Amino acid sequence: MFQYAFAYAVAKNNKTRLQLDISNFDSYGLRQYELGKYCINVEITSVSEKNRLKYKKESIFTRLFRQLARKEKPLATSYYREACFQFDNAAVNKLGAVYFDGYWQSEKYFSSYRADLLEHFSLKATVRAKSKEYQQKILANQAVSLHIRRGDYVANAKANAVHGTCGLDYYREAVSAIKKAMDNPYFFIFSDDMGWAKENIDFIDQAIFVELGSGSLDHEEIWLMSECQHNIIANSSFSWWGAWLNTNPSKIVIAPQNWFKDSSINTKDLIPESWLRL
Repeated sequence: MFQYAFAYAVAKNNKTRLQLDISNFDSYGLRQYELGKYCINVEITSVSEKNRLKYKKESIFTRLFRQLARKEKPLATSYYREACFQFDNAAVNKLGAVYFDGYWQSEKYFSSYRADLLEHFSLKATVRAKSKEYQQKILANQAVSLHIRRGDYVANAKANAVHGTCGLDYYREAVSAIKKAMDNPYFFIFSDDMGWAKENIDFIDQAIFVELGSGSLDHEEIWLMSECQHNIIANSSFSWWGAWLNTNPSKIVIAPQNWFKDSSINTKDLIPESWLRL
């Protein structure tokens, strides 16, 4: 979602064509490409077009000969890789045909196109009955989403070494801050480890644990988080987007101070300035 939002903004800024390279999903076991569940019409780069990028370092004469011999048209005239997590103004203003490689996790890249992206990230299909039931409960209460990310952050040693997980102290402090800011909040708990959440989130009086059942319903969980009035997110882009898509103009969004285990990694541009970091 970050990559699409970034690419959409850059393409709009430069009045150029947008394509997505999703070939890495062929070998990526944790996730599948699911932007098709949103109201997004985007061209997917073919394997042959992507392979042309392998020639990006050849001489101009070799490239010209190859293109003439095979009648190829280059997809990109330059390759630009994200250097860090901070906002990169040079990337936004890159002209011409460019292949971008990175995560691009900052709303600064695409905040000026928020209205467009809210439409693009609306769900294409009607949500399931169970999700509708939770939505009705959310709309009937002073709803606050609280997301706990564990899953691969715990089970995968590499992911754990990089990300870690938000501790219970963070969630206690965030819940306390919400209670001070509003009357009678009702917390809707989202997690990929609901057993752990039920066992450990025992300090909230009014809470509903959101369980949608089997099947890939990530997009509906993000939608439900966005339907809440306020959000407590984990160090996860999953709940980041649930909060960003929340259209409540007076929303309170609480995010963890440290996004990674290594607190020296600068992520100041990852969290919008209006959100509270604890």
